[in-house]
Amino acid sequence: MEMPIISLLHAHCPSNQKTKKLLMIAGLLLGDLFAVMASFCSGFFLENLIDIEGINFKSFVTYWPYLPAFIVMLSLLNLYPGITLSTPEKLRRFTVASFLAHAGIILSLFIGAKRFDQYQTAFLFSWVFSIPLFFYCRTVSESLLVRYRLWGIPAVIFGAGKTGKLVVDRLLDNLKIGYIPVLLLDDNPLLAGEYRGVPIVTGTNYGSFIASSGEVQTAIIAMPGVEHKRLTEIIVRQAMGFRRYLIIPDVIGISSLWMAVQDLNGILGLFTDQELLEPRNIAIKRLLDIVLSVIGMILLSPFFIVIALLIKLDSPGPIFYSHHRLGKNGKPIEILKFRSMYTNSAQMLETLLRDNPELQTEWQANFKLKNDPRITRVGAFLRKTSLDELPQLWNILKGDLSLVGPRPIIDNEVEKYGDNYWLLSKVKPGLSGLWQVSGRSETDYEQRVALDVYYIQSWSLWLDLYILLKTIVVVLKGDGAY
Repeated sequence: MEMPIISLLHAHCPSNQKTKKLLMIAGLLLGDLFAVMASFCSGFFLENLIDIEGINFKSFVTYWPYLPAFIVMLSLLNLYPGITLSTPEKLRRFTVASFLAHAGIILSLFIGAKRFDQYQTAFLFSWVFSIPLFFYCRTVSESLLVRYRLWGIPAVIFGAGKTGKLVVDRLLDNLKIGYIPVLLLDDNPLLAGEYRGVPIVTGTNYGSFIASSGEVQTAIIAMPGVEHKRLTEIIVRQAMGFRRYLIIPDVIGISSLWMAVQDLNGILGLFTDQELLEPRNIAIKRLLDIVLSVIGMILLSPFFIVIALLIKLDSPGPIFYSHHRLGKNGKPIEILKFRSMYTNSAQMLETLLRDNPELQTEWQANFKLKNDPRITRVGAFLRKTSLDELPQLWNILKGDLSLVGPRPIIDNEVEKYGDNYWLLSKVKPGLSGLWQVSGRSETDYEQRVALDVYYIQSWSLWLDLYILLKTIVVVLKGDGAY
């Protein structure tokens, strides 16, 4: 049976794995090098803008010899390829690596000039620009690698039951995760065959042979229902032969980016701090909300004026619309939006739902209508671009909302959250959040609830920064907005 297994692996693993890995890393390197040079360019441009005669903008090109320093730092932080890292963790490591490399450049220039000059300031600006540039360039690089089937590492999955198949579904439906299922191993002969094109082989004892063959270096153990003694045996005798292995515990639905293993004198525990409930972090988050909302309102004030004029010219009624939502601790709040509907929208909705049962079903499912006749022409544009939500910067400054948080809901939605509403009510809702950057109106309600809970359990400043950067992409593309 061992030879047929190798044949199966050859059929589902790339024959040129080493070449594929080299191409994958080369693609990531090119994207990262572009991000570095773009950050140099941006930093020099800003410094030149501040002091026209103080610096030669084009001279940023001459600093390309510093590029290897960035590659070394990124490599030391395991960002090539970085498949096992979450996106917020990648963002944190990019920030640290870029800071260390930029600090080295600034220090070398300071030693040479014996003073702090405009060039060092330009590199300080460059570091700030490098954070979003690394994020966007790595996102593009990974997307291109996924498109050309160059992204990911093959993985053998132990367990072809419900959990194992769920893992296959998640990995195949989101290839950017980076694990490519090539074989399922299970002791139940009734499960033999294949699932979604992935062969299912009877016999978890083939794991050690597969590991020693070197064809696959990653194993995923997805057998939470197996008796403890047998599971331990599979892990020790089979999975440990792989270079890396991942265990799926019997706690699906409870997850956190920062969950860690804790040893309780030989008993395995999964430990997590709910950082968003920590007073210190709440204060930091509030400070960032105030600073960024003030900056946002100042920079976007010309757009406010233009949008206000367009709304008044398009249809009669007020410029702003106040909508009742539930805030922290269930406190009622009124959030501001630019008016995107006709003033008699409530009566129109009542008539629509009464005369169209199919629309009533859609409304009850999402509290939204995809083709809503109540929306004005300007309103449709504002909703598509999410510009209708800009006035909520005022709500953020007041303290009703946060820049990033769970989706603000109305009273009728509480029952859909069930027991999860207790956790949701402990934090401020957000102008943006995981729901908004994960499909928005295209996600079903169960997914929305799961994303909100996941955000609270996984919060960090890096997760907030990731969501804010992703929000810009989602808004520009108009994904799932209506």
